[in-house]
Amino acid sequence: MKQFLCEDFLLSTPTAQKLYHDYAKDQPIFDYHCHLNPKEIAENRQFNDLAEIWLEGDHYKWRAMRSAGVEERLITGDADKYSKYLAFAQTVPKCIGNPIYHWTHLELRRPFGITNTLFSPQTAEKIWHQGKALLQQPEFSARGIMQQMNVKLVGTTDDPIDSLEHHKAIAQDNTFDIEVVPSFRPDRAFKIELPLFNDYIEQLGKVADIDINTFDKLKQALLKRIEHFDQQGCKSADHGIEIVRFAAIPDETKLTHILQKRLQNQPLVEEEIAQFSTALLVWLGTEYHKRNWVMQMHIGAIRNNNSRMFKLLGQTADLTPLATAPLPSRSPVY
Repeated sequence: MKQFLCEDFLLSTPTAQKLYHDYAKDQPIFDYHCHLNPKEIAENRQFNDLAEIWLEGDHYKWRAMRSAGVEERLITGDADKYSKYLAFAQTVPKCIGNPIYHWTHLELRRPFGITNTLFSPQTAEKIWHQGKALLQQPEFSARGIMQQMNVKLVGTTDDPIDSLEHHKAIAQDNTFDIEVVPSFRPDRAFKIELPLFNDYIEQLGKVADIDINTFDKLKQALLKRIEHFDQQGCKSADHGIEIVRFAAIPDETKLTHILQKRLQNQPLVEEEIAQFSTALLVWLGTEYHKRNWVMQMHIGAIRNNNSRMFKLLGQTADLTPLATAPLPSRSPVY
């Protein structure tokens, strides 16, 4: 029987093994979409233990724990760190067949060097102490781990209203040679159907110093933020698209009418939502092209589907399964 997570893990053919070991293994990492916290990189955070580095912000692990019936206080609540860690240890053996099981053991293998040990309640205490000892070393700080993994560039996930102050601080730090660039994530601007859309438009207007009351003013505000991101080295834009909507784009008078209806809390019909999102996404794609940005789309993830938990925990809880609804026959091409 093969060792779990051996050197040929997922490499099932001689060709795959040759391509990985002879060519890909030592290549640098250019990660254009990640959820690393730029503040932690700017400050070169030194994590105290595995609970901090694993469970403070990994919504995939949170989701697995919820699916396993772990109470919320042991996930994002007020329980102590070690109790949360033990709750995750109880969860992982139930995840065999799910990528979270493999990811967890890959994370123990690289960079912690913990192999030949399956993570479980029985091994949790030993792994806790091994991880804690390593995390005290400079090589296991936020920057140190990135350097160990031969990372050359990461693109974080950032809202148009973000200041990008931490990206700027990293760029000005001559002691750190990994490029950390923002990725433009304008979901809250084009999803006019969201309950908090009006609040977001107000925030965007304040950041851009524009009173957003027409479709053109919305574009002006977003353009200001696109230029701000571009100045900080942005190379891609990222879009979560739960439902691929498409409609013929009307003139700007109609688009302004749709926007003003929404700002006045009047209900929109599905066609109006589709017209607005199509128009804004096509316009955004045009602006990205001018700057040679990549336009990324996450299609089919149903976000915040549990309204009770969303109200309790907020947007960052990530209650996200995968949609099974078919795509429309006329999906737009950007």
